[in-house]
Amino acid sequence: MSNIDLMRRVFHLARQGAGLTSPNPMVGCIIIKNSEIIGEGFHQKFGGKHAEIAAIENAKTSVAGSILYTNLEPCSPDIPNKKTPPCTDRIIREKISKVVISTIDPNPYVNGKGIEILKKAGIEIELGLLTDEAQRLNEKYFKYMQTGIPFVHLKIAQSLDGRIATSKGKSQWITSQSAIKMVHELRAEYDAVLVGVKTVIADDPSLTVRLVKGKNPKRIILDNDLNTPPGAKILSDSNHNSTIIFTGHQISLQQKAKYNQKNVEIFQVGSNGKGNLNLKEVLNLLGELKISSILVEGGGEIFTSFVKEKLFDKISFFIAPLLLGNGIQSIGELGINTLAEAYKLDHVAFKIIDQQALVEGYRDYNSLFKFSKG
Repeated sequence: MSNIDLMRRVFHLARQGAGLTSPNPMVGCIIIKNSEIIGEGFHQKFGGKHAEIAAIENAKTSVAGSILYTNLEPCSPDIPNKKTPPCTDRIIREKISKVVISTIDPNPYVNGKGIEILKKAGIEIELGLLTDEAQRLNEKYFKYMQTGIPFVHLKIAQSLDGRIATSKGKSQWITSQSAIKMVHELRAEYDAVLVGVKTVIADDPSLTVRLVKGKNPKRIILDNDLNTPPGAKILSDSNHNSTIIFTGHQISLQQKAKYNQKNVEIFQVGSNGKGNLNLKEVLNLLGELKISSILVEGGGEIFTSFVKEKLFDKISFFIAPLLLGNGIQSIGELGINTLAEAYKLDHVAFKIIDQQALVEGYRDYNSLFKFSKG
């Protein structure tokens, strides 16, 4: 196998930890000796063994003199409150001779320090193999590590004419079962799913992972006036992950009391001056709660606010071959008067799912991967 083939195998291993390692990254590892794979591993869950340690302990023979391949720089001893020993120490102790790394770790407590430790121990380092793919693999982690703010991904299911529901508010289901299954796969990979209270009232969604195997995300409701029905599924189901409601400062203890027996946390935040919740304050608080990624699922006013305030990182349009006419827009008024002012997406990708189109892009792709050693 070539170096590229080996690193792509590392990525495959890393992806097996999708949705389970946050706020840690997804990491895979392969160990080669005498042109043979002798050990493999990946980071299976937050607090569990790191990929390098798993690969070393899974090796069928001594790893001394071997080459270790990993998609992310091995961690160093400086990380505070670390749950596992530093991988650099174990790599040195096991006398591994070379480490091939896709990308530096943006964590400010690592950020090149792991590489320097290995170099000082006489271990050869090869850095930069499939870097772009490695960074995109952990795009949520890169954003959160550099900013302390969650990675925000807007998921929009719409008709060809840009409607997310009929004029009567009916939206189930615009897209096909195949697209819905993909959305469930996305949910399993994100820490939380966010919707506005109007979506809760109109659709009474569960926002859980049901069509694929995976963990359920936390559920977040933006509800300025605290109108979420106490009997809504999102507050009453057996999902062990609590729901979070963000509401305004004007809400009283008496208004909050109706949720006392519900599996819900309520946070009060400021206004943006236009009667809506301050999204920057919401995102900062979610970051403090160690929520590193959010999938935003509606509705139109919520999508519009995230776009208008440039607070999203990625956007996915699932476009069904339907025409709804005078329905509810996916994205409303943005205050754009000329084409030069239009929002332009980076790294756009297109995919066909059954007879539907999936269009994905980033608001500012390069900004996700700006870190001091990059």
